[in-house]
Amino acid sequence: MMFNTDKKSQKTALIIVLIGAVLGATILLWKKDSGGGAAEAPHAEETAKKEGGDHAGEEGVVLMNAKQIQTAGVTIAKAEAATMGNVIQLPGEVRFNEDLTAHIVPRTPGVAESVAADLGQSVKKGQVLAVISSPALADLRSASLAAQKRLGLAQTTYQREKKLWEDKISAEQDYLQAQTALREAEIEAQTARSKLAALGAGEAEGALNRYVLRAPFDGVILEKHIAQGEAVKEDANVFLLSNLSSVWVEVVVTPKDLELVRVGETVTITSAANDTSATGKVSYVGNLLGEQTRTAKARVVIPNPNMAWRPGLFVNAAMTRGEKKVPVAVVADAVQTIDGKSVVFVKVEKGFKVQPVKTGNSDGKLVEIVEGLSAGSQYAASNSFVVKAEQGKGSAGHED
Repeated sequence: MMFNTDKKSQKTALIIVLIGAVLGATILLWKKDSGGGAAEAPHAEETAKKEGGDHAGEEGVVLMNAKQIQTAGVTIAKAEAATMGNVIQLPGEVRFNEDLTAHIVPRTPGVAESVAADLGQSVKKGQVLAVISSPALADLRSASLAAQKRLGLAQTTYQREKKLWEDKISAEQDYLQAQTALREAEIEAQTARSKLAALGAGEAEGALNRYVLRAPFDGVILEKHIAQGEAVKEDANVFLLSNLSSVWVEVVVTPKDLELVRVGETVTITSAANDTSATGKVSYVGNLLGEQTRTAKARVVIPNPNMAWRPGLFVNAAMTRGEKKVPVAVVADAVQTIDGKSVVFVKVEKGFKVQPVKTGNSDGKLVEIVEGLSAGSQYAASNSFVVKAEQGKGSAGHED
């Protein structure tokens, strides 16, 4: 009996030993797996950094090595004090050149027989715009023709009476009466012609009531208020014609700048919508301030050969008056705009850092830096837009 009990005890002990061995092996394998994963984590992180490319650097830094900078044509300059033109920036708006703009009116009432000009059409001087049937014009032309006939008769009578008087056949009184009648006929005919000339009608072209409305100069039809069959009054504004080969820029001048804006000064006009620019001269400076705005108006005449300056376009007017020294300035091409803010790309060890700045005046070549950049700082000068493009790629990759 005791032999059987010892045999059972031995079997139980053997089972316990086997279970312990299995548990121990399992624990060892689990620790080995955990240790390998921990060792691989830094390596994986390092690999991820390498695969991140040039845009995985510090926040606000565009990673570019020397070779990339040279290939992109980015030059490095140093921010420093400079003497630059004292530029006055004034807002303005493109207007019609009123010296080359006309409101065309018929000057005689009637009905439009035909309309040849369309809105936006370019026309030449003397080109037919519309034909109007005018009873009033027919009366004037009839009176003019009658006056011409009477003048011819008076001339004939005068010549006959003059010869009879010279031949001692008729009395001097008859000659003098014929001379007076001739002078009256001349005055009447001249008056009739003057009335037609005032209307721009002249002699009849076809029917007596036919009035031809012509363009007074080369230009573009900007407004049209006439249609075939429509009755028009003598003072109706049927067309607005303007020659856009040159335009006016109406500049708003504050009281503090009035002494600086003079007639004859050269002004650079820049479009607020794009980079288009032109140069003109101040032709007029207002003597009075507006009651509401408390500003004066100045006028600049600029050429418009390609019709790029359209009336209603908002512009900036820049005038250079003397020079001034600024403590920090950068080249104009260095200043870029990101998220509506002005920035300069400052050179750092691994590339360029995006540095927000506050700008001051600009003379077209240099830009004054009021805040954000100190003298001596190196920055991306020419082709800085390439750095901006790289920065944009980095931002897009980070968002992904």
